Amino acid sequence: MSTTTFIAEAERRPGHTHRPVKAPLIVEELLRYERVKVQVVATKPSLAFYDPEVIRAKDVPVWTDQDEWPAAYKIGDPILHIELRRWADIVLVAPCSANTLSKIGAWDHPLTAEHLRIVRDVVKYNVVGPIGKLLACGDLGMGAMTEWRDIVQVVVDKFNLALAV
Repeated sequence: MSTTTFIAEAERRPGHTHRPVKAPLIVEELLRYERVKVQVVATKPSLAFYDPEVIRAKDVPVWTDQDEWPAAYKIGDPILHIELRRWADIVLVAPCSANTLSKIGAWDHPLTAEHLRIVRDVVKYNVVGPIGKLLACGDLGMGAMTEWRDIVQVVVDKFNLALAV
């Protein structure tokens, strides 16, 4: 067994870039086409692979988690991920990591149903909700948290709890 520590930078070939720039290349190429507008949503880890200012310089916004919920948010205000869903004709996920793939899918998506089946049947968790109602974004549909009293009742029923006197 080697006692030498592997350091990627020391093992690179001369001229090899260690900072891939694929996202900016994708954006640049798409912008060459008519009727194309691009918005980039970047996770914090993805920003290690490119400089978002390269994309912003092309008049393309780069949204991050910090943009999702402004400090002054109040119910009824626009929600970034909902607005982007309404705006986009297509969502391109590149690269699509296993972590990202596990998060894809609306509540009624087959992938979500399979994840729930595993959580319920294999992991043996009790999943409560979500419920359908008017959502914070103003849409009517599935996705709201179960009413808090109903969540408490699940725990009370599970453990046959009695109110303290």
